[in-house]
Amino acid sequence: MRPFAKRSEDASAATLQISSEEVGGEDVHVFGVRVSATNLGEAVAVVQQAIRERKRIYICVTDANAALVARRNEKLKDVYGDAALSLPDGMPIVWLSRLLGKTRIERVRGTDFMREVTALSSQLGFRNFYFGGAPGTAATLSAKLISSHPGLEAAGVLCPPFRELTAAENLEIVERINSARPDVVWVGLGAPKQERWMATNFGRIEAPVMIGVGAAFDFLAGTKPEAPKWMQRSGLEWLFRLASEPTRLWRRYAVVVPAFLYLGARQVLFHRLLKLQKA
Repeated sequence: MRPFAKRSEDASAATLQISSEEVGGEDVHVFGVRVSATNLGEAVAVVQQAIRERKRIYICVTDANAALVARRNEKLKDVYGDAALSLPDGMPIVWLSRLLGKTRIERVRGTDFMREVTALSSQLGFRNFYFGGAPGTAATLSAKLISSHPGLEAAGVLCPPFRELTAAENLEIVERINSARPDVVWVGLGAPKQERWMATNFGRIEAPVMIGVGAAFDFLAGTKPEAPKWMQRSGLEWLFRLASEPTRLWRRYAVVVPAFLYLGARQVLFHRLLKLQKA
């Protein structure tokens, strides 16, 4: 079990991380990748607590594709493991976690999480910064959220180049974000790029909270359509996204769907055999 507070490896940062255990959650490991067995309300409470206590944390939003990408990459596993929360984004992750004994887990969809934290920010005066997305997306996102949440303070927007950043470029980005004095930095670079960026810059970014939400930028900006609620609840959101962007996504899902089914079935079998041995 990880302790509630974990000191950052960067001693100069003098920061603390918050564990999901503080709000009653626990962890499950999907293919060796940590996922927090939590829910939307608890996740929002962690953000509010971190801002109130000025404790720096980063939060990952973990779906089936992210778990499959990270399963063979120990450094990336560590990124998810060191996050304050690794949120279960996707019904397949939730269903598999429940089969592994974490019955209280609920889906925390990145887009819904962003909506809830945005609503909280507008009520409590938290400043939000939007980093990522295609050119113009972050600005459109900011404008739409301000329009739908009067009183929301948008600290700034920044769209980095699609390529890898140089060290000098990254330092400039960090300085621009810090100069805007946000409470929450939303990172929409796509997985696993956004997770690596948050982990790399944890201790440099002065905002209490960084959250990687990927496609939520596009959904809330209106540049890409969201799946109907019934498809989200039934675990078919991937099918809607595939139909919306077949050229870009068909290769991903041709691998993700069968791989997740196979590895998930194997993990559940091993889990049940282990329980039988202990009985």
